[in-house]
Amino acid sequence: MRFTNLLIVVLGLALLIGCSEGGGPATPVKPVIAADVSSKPEFGGSIIQPMLGEPSNLISALATDSSSHAVASHIYVSLLEYDKDINLVPYAAESFKVLNDGKLIKFRLREDIFWFDGRQLTGEDVEFTYHLMINPETPTAYAENFKAVKSFRLTGKFSFEVEYDKPFAKALVTWAMDILPKHALEGEDLLNTKYSREPLGAGPYILKEWVPGSQLILEANPDFFEGKPYIERIVYRIIPDLSTQFLELKAGNLDSMDLTPLQYLYQTSGPGWDGSFQKFEYLAFGYTFLGFNFKRPIFQDVRVRQAIDYAIDRRELVKGVLYGLGEAANGPYKPGTWQYNDFVKPRPYDPEKAKALLADAGWSDTDGDGLLDKDGVPFAFSIITNQGNTQRIKTGVILQQRLKEIGIQVELRTVEWAAFIKEFVDKGRFDAIILGWNILQDPDIYSVWHSSQAVERGLNFTRYMNPELDDLLERGRRLVVQEKRKPIYDKVQQILHDDVPYCFLYVPKSLPIVQARVQNIKAAPAGISYNYTKWWIPRSLQREP
Repeated sequence: MRFTNLLIVVLGLALLIGCSEGGGPATPVKPVIAADVSSKPEFGGSIIQPMLGEPSNLISALATDSSSHAVASHIYVSLLEYDKDINLVPYAAESFKVLNDGKLIKFRLREDIFWFDGRQLTGEDVEFTYHLMINPETPTAYAENFKAVKSFRLTGKFSFEVEYDKPFAKALVTWAMDILPKHALEGEDLLNTKYSREPLGAGPYILKEWVPGSQLILEANPDFFEGKPYIERIVYRIIPDLSTQFLELKAGNLDSMDLTPLQYLYQTSGPGWDGSFQKFEYLAFGYTFLGFNFKRPIFQDVRVRQAIDYAIDRRELVKGVLYGLGEAANGPYKPGTWQYNDFVKPRPYDPEKAKALLADAGWSDTDGDGLLDKDGVPFAFSIITNQGNTQRIKTGVILQQRLKEIGIQVELRTVEWAAFIKEFVDKGRFDAIILGWNILQDPDIYSVWHSSQAVERGLNFTRYMNPELDDLLERGRRLVVQEKRKPIYDKVQQILHDDVPYCFLYVPKSLPIVQARVQNIKAAPAGISYNYTKWWIPRSLQREP
């Protein structure tokens, strides 16, 4: 849904349960037998989708989990959004001008946008959102882009301008964040407000029902400024297991989901599938990683982190976890893009090199039991990941075995998504973690890697701090010319490779499947969901949730 566009904006801003952006046009695997229906769009019907974890907060500025952002992306509007070709274009803004070499941006708002309660959306709402984001009392992980603004000035009821001290590479991206309602949230305790579960937005859908642990129902906003969406209801069913989701899809109780490679290759063809579903395959703008908690003494020696990296066979992961539907990852940028550093070569799978590095760091098998120890302390730690994500769990099992072979004992733990984020990720209560990040269109990864973000609820939840990296990230986001930014982000990738705060594992393929009765799905570089408000279901094939 619009979540595909939002992720490009906010991540490193939201943890991924799955990835949905494509590196090239998303194309169907095979022609789909079209339903014998009219070509004229019709209103009504429902689309039912699964969600692995329950949203934590539907005020999107306060949430770091993908479930919250997926739902919130239907509820709010932003000044700018990404189009099918991943270009920023006006959304709530009628127009904008970039002046003074990028240090001044003038915006003009549309005048036909109304909050769900009938109040008109104005420049004061944008101003309120800006001040809310830079307020140190606001518990948000997304403030840094807004803090780069030198001044915000209203120039009319529907116009304003923002000024920067110097050019800022993510200036426009900043204003693709959700606008929040001043009249509702002003003076509210953001950690204890009804609007976190009863959101007031101005977007294409309105939250009508939220049954905790069960489902959320969104209904089309008849007053949406771009026109009422054709599909009347979006139903999110909370199903915290991919295998159960698939059984529900097969039974006809779901209309779409992201398939696992096994499901995609072997379980969704033949009678009952061909002609009944549309399947897509494209390389995701996202990667999966093993991250180390730098508060744990065991991971503070770079030789240890490099040894673990050498012990990982990424080809095995791509083959065994992704069934070949993906690529090995080598840093936070996508191969083939301008920000990717081709001169940084991935570490090969080399368990003997890993053992040598560990021995050099003082770890040895003193009692002959096959496990390493140092000063009488065994080399043992736990890896946590989110419950229900079979790919990450299988990745953890493979890593557990490979690390055992070099003398490291690993316990694998899975935690339900909401508790996983709130009690473990946000609070840094883990040894190591398997998760995923979206790969940004812009190479600025300040929000995930800068030392200032290594705080509770911050996105640098591994608490990695590196002054040299901080300096590069600060310099890179202040430049706008690609040729000047390239050397900086090349060095960023080199530092992350040498220092190994993460073991970058793989870039999976996105494998969405959608019922063939859903019409007007048009593949593009942005994926398949950029135009979801124009999807429609023939009246003869519509059903109630």
